[in-house]
Amino acid sequence: QVQLVESGGGLVQSGGSLRLSCLASGRNISDKAMAWFRQAPGKEREFVAAISWGGDITPYADSVKGRFTISRDNSKNTEYLQMNSLKPEDTAIYYCAAGPLPVVVRSTYRYWGQGTQVTVSS
Repeated sequence: QVQLVESGGGLVQSGGSLRLSCLASGRNISDKAMAWFRQAPGKEREFVAAISWGGDITPYADSVKGRFTISRDNSKNTEYLQMNSLKPEDTAIYYCAAGPLPVVVRSTYRYWGQGTQVTVSS
């Protein structure tokens, strides 16, 4: 089993920045791709970004490309999402996920965190 715990969410004004963290623990952490998804009220959970184990593959959703940066520190079993130039439409619960491949397909990811709320005020 793999446990994922997100942190770093909060309330920020439009144009501001936040950095989310996701700490992974448990067995079979090595070689896992990791990702961030988000879910706004009344909407389906959507892909934000993913990163391969080695960090060389990092797909992004078009809506966040150029504003968000995903990274990971395998020595700390932690992935990050640096979010800059935040917009009110970025408001959502952000979920960390782990799986075999850094892809956009939600069903690929077997392990999920509980989520952290990000609210961007206009």
